[in-house]
Formats: sequence, C-alpha cells, structure tokens
Amino acid sequence: MDGGREPAVGAGGRVTPAEPRWLRDSERTAWRGLINVMTRLPAALDAQLRRDAGLSHFEYSVLVGLSEAPNRTLAMARLAEFTCGSLSRLSHAVKRLEDKGWVRRFPCAADGRVTNAILTDLGFEKLAATAPGHVETVRDLVVEALSRDQLNQLTAICGQVLDRLDTPPPPTRPC
Repeated sequence: MDGGREPAVGAGGRVTPAEPRWLRDSERTAWRGLINVMTRLPAALDAQLRRDAGLSHFEYSVLVGLSEAPNRTLAMARLAEFTCGSLSRLSHAVKRLEDKGWVRRFPCAADGRVTNAILTDLGFEKLAATAPGHVETVRDLVVEALSRDQLNQLTAICGQVLDRLDTPPPPTRPC
C-alpha cells in the first residue's frame, strides 16, 4: 500500500486498501507548477530553436552532448543517455543531422558492435551560431526569473529529484 501504510480491516474482517495519501494544497500547487514548467518550458525552447536555427531542442541536445565529449565523439548509447532519449529517437535525429553534414556515425574501432557519433566541424559551427540565441532564451525564461539563491535551490531540488529517478551519469567518452 502507498507509503508503507497498512491496509485497513473492514466489516466482516475484509481487508480494504488504506486511504491514498492525497496531496495537501501546498503540495498540489507545487506539483501542478512543476508539471506546467515541464510542459511549457521545453515547448518554448523548442519553438525558439526551430524558429532561429531550424533545430528541435532534442537535436540541439545531441549537438551539445557531442561538443562536450572528448574529440566531440560519443557512443550512440551514451549519447542517448545524455539526451534522455531512446536509441530509436536518437538514431532518427542523428540521421537528420547527418543529412545536413553536422554529425557523422562510424563503427567503434575497439568494439564493432558499437556505433559512435562525431560532431563535424560544420556541426560545431552550427552549434556555435545557434548557442547565443538559445542561451539568451534560457536566461530570459529561467535564469533572470530567479534570484541567485533560488537558482541554487533549483539546482539542489533538481538533484534530489533526479537522484530518486536514478538518472545515469552524463556520458564522458566514446566506446
């Protein structure tokens, strides 16, 4: 039963589930606020990137993940972890980026079962041209809306929730 609560014994000795632990007003308000941010912020970031750079937020995340990796190269599985996307979704996005010459895939020399992705020079140029507008949008929507203390609290809160979700660490190297 939810939260370690024991089932109740009803009339006639029948076991009935314990009452759900409903959210208090303050908890419900916080939860709904989080849901609204989780829905509206990605949509706003995606709209800015599509309008200004012809990229989805997911595609931008692929470019960022590769740009931060040693030699701008990561195994596709590690890149999927970084972007919080499935291998299938990543494969489709990387195909679109490959078609534009921004990313290239190749087999891992150490393990032929692994496919690496590398950010090309053209892809790095695209990222460098796109990043300033994206960062300005992030500043406008998040950073400048909060005080320094609130940003620190947001960092701590996100860390605590992510710990409960058992998020894998960000990728740091190719295969």
